[in-house]
Amino acid sequence: MAVRDLSVEIAGISFRNPVLTAAGPLSRDGMTLLEAAHHGAGGLVAKTVSVRPAQVPRPNMAALGPGRVLSQRGLLNAELWSELPLERWLDREYSIALSSGLPVIASVGYTPEEASEVAAKVERAGVHAIEFSTHYVGQHVEIAKAIREAVDIPIFAKLSPSVDVRKVAKSLEKYVDAFVAINTLGPCLRVDIETGRPVLGSDNGYGWLSGPALRPLAVRCVADIASSVRRPVIGVGGVSSGADAIEFLMVGASLVEVCTAAIMNGPTVYGRIAQEIVEWLDAHQYESLADVVGMALPHLRRTEQRHPPARIDRELCTLCGLCERSCVYDAISIVRERGTIDVDAGRCTACGLCVSVCPHRAIELG
Repeated sequence: MAVRDLSVEIAGISFRNPVLTAAGPLSRDGMTLLEAAHHGAGGLVAKTVSVRPAQVPRPNMAALGPGRVLSQRGLLNAELWSELPLERWLDREYSIALSSGLPVIASVGYTPEEASEVAAKVERAGVHAIEFSTHYVGQHVEIAKAIREAVDIPIFAKLSPSVDVRKVAKSLEKYVDAFVAINTLGPCLRVDIETGRPVLGSDNGYGWLSGPALRPLAVRCVADIASSVRRPVIGVGGVSSGADAIEFLMVGASLVEVCTAAIMNGPTVYGRIAQEIVEWLDAHQYESLADVVGMALPHLRRTEQRHPPARIDRELCTLCGLCERSCVYDAISIVRERGTIDVDAGRCTACGLCVSVCPHRAIELG
């Protein structure tokens, strides 16, 4: 079977595929959003706007982790909202983004008064929905109420991982049409050991973490929200592949947003992730996205304990040695001269690390 239709509808808005931009550097103006559309994004979330342009510290971004594979590296950032005046977004940037024919979601901040004022203006500019972040100010219910009273279009609440997302989502459910989870995590700090100075130019050198390291936290938050409220959820945090997107879908997300991977790899990442979703669904014989959305949630409510020893499928095993090197209990041994691999049942504790490092899914627990 071949999956052809990746379209998703939430809050009455139709997206051609579930991979959206996120508010950030690669959604900084109309042309960057148009480029994302050209490279396969399913919808466009614009950079956050407020009543005045941001005064962004410089430098404000630093890659984390070694290596040349940028897609595997995280990011520390001291980015703020848009440096462009709100009037320019209203007069020019939203119009350019809307010319793509894709849904355009404006992101607004930050206080209830500011969000209400800005939301009413961006609605008149023709955007399809409004995302709001409480990253800097809290006041979740107050902001949601203020925006709800100001506009008629759908409202999406973007939640911080620093709050009890279940509790906050329940408090917002009657005011918003969907949730976005999560925002970046912080504050965090990195220092250049050659100079002794922070790598960012913000106050105290503080920045906020995004990228692959954030994904397990984001997945948990999406699962918590999807299990607590009857509203769609958009997952964001470390999505850099189709497999990452599938994981979010399995815990209840309907869409995903991509930021760090696009910064590190460029705007072609949106279409690549969408195509990888298609390929994964085809390979696993699913007919549509709906077949996988939320499928992991029942398993979270009834987790199963596994038992030692680990079992190895000799036909799948290539004797690569990753399991042997990672086994902290010295339970796995490989004799390459004989082409054998053995598990010491007395040493194995069913910790599961070997299962997670095996690239060939050749190991399972009892």
